[in-house]
Amino acid sequence: MRSDPWDVIIVGAGPAGLMTAITCAVKPLRVLVLDGNSRAGAKLLLSGGGRCNVTNLKVSEKNYQGGEARTVRNVLSAFSSERAVRFFKSLGVAMVLEEGTKYFPETQSAKTVLEALLGEARACGVILEMKKKVSRISRPDGSFRVAGEGFEYTARAVVICTGGLSYAATGSDGSGYGLARTMGHTIVKTLPALTPLLTDDPDWKKLSGITLPVRLTVTAEEKKFAASEGAFLFTHTGFSGPAVLDISGPWLRCPAVPKELIANFLPDENEESLRAAWVRAAADHPKWSWKRFLARYFPERLTEVLFHKLGRDVGTPAGQCSKKDRDALFRSLAHFPLRVTGACGYEKAEVTSGGVDLREVNGKTLESKLQPGLYFAGEVLDVDGRIGGYNFQWAWASGFVAGKALLRELGTR
Repeated sequence: MRSDPWDVIIVGAGPAGLMTAITCAVKPLRVLVLDGNSRAGAKLLLSGGGRCNVTNLKVSEKNYQGGEARTVRNVLSAFSSERAVRFFKSLGVAMVLEEGTKYFPETQSAKTVLEALLGEARACGVILEMKKKVSRISRPDGSFRVAGEGFEYTARAVVICTGGLSYAATGSDGSGYGLARTMGHTIVKTLPALTPLLTDDPDWKKLSGITLPVRLTVTAEEKKFAASEGAFLFTHTGFSGPAVLDISGPWLRCPAVPKELIANFLPDENEESLRAAWVRAAADHPKWSWKRFLARYFPERLTEVLFHKLGRDVGTPAGQCSKKDRDALFRSLAHFPLRVTGACGYEKAEVTSGGVDLREVNGKTLESKLQPGLYFAGEVLDVDGRIGGYNFQWAWASGFVAGKALLRELGTR
């Protein structure tokens, strides 16, 4: 390997790192990507059940949490989801739209996405070195020194794209946070996000396997802190499914004590529609029990647990219920507290909440305000998105923004 300085060294060969490399590797710039793993993109290969939800049809800063919404908006507008679809199409990866919003590779294989990125990086002249875990970054004399066990390189610019702490088995060990700290940066407290939640309530645990649409709300100090909606899954340890994964990050980040997770088990109904259905059922089937009436909405096991928790008899004929009790029941089903005792943690989390403080980077280039020539992209920043391709879109967009900024800055020298 040549000993003279590289123009750009990128730490991390994940989605953000590869996107940064592809974007800035335009001659005469020389780009080196270093990664501690034995192969690139290990986390990408696991995503979406091995299918890789590349992006989402509709993406905005409202789909993310973290700091500095203006920075998130700037980055996303520079490389939209439509542009991401066109980019991958140019690499030979056609996309299909599922569930009306989620883009997956037509091959249904994350491997297709990774191979396309690696192939384009090679075609652009990017040098990729695996099993080179960076443990130190310094700047003693104007140039960056990037070092690890048995190696040291110098560079005009460095990009940290090391990801977070989720799925540690793929190499996401949080080392990028330490590298950022040594360069003077603040790390916003990290927490697992897009992770199942835990409960110690045996009633909920015995419903394991039941799934249904639910609207969830985190409330604290009589105010709504966050909300999500979608499929909800009871598990033997607690709660999962897209609605739970989406709200897990806000739940863990919510500083207030006490706080509550409230479930609306009838998200597609309102009191008026429920009342009308009840009146029809009571007239046509006066002997129907509440269990029979609610069978159109819930599995039987769930109805039994809900009524048990409300202290009601699920066998009571619905037609014998007073208006006051009926309306109170409907309100309860739309505002049901779920006891949460914790989260599964980073081993099950799809992404990390927290990271490099966005206030310390340029909102249009992602260059450090503290160390000129140092850039960040991807999950290492304090940005995490909802489930549904949003975190990959952040990786593509932030990598593109950092790469373009490097090209403008170094390509003119």
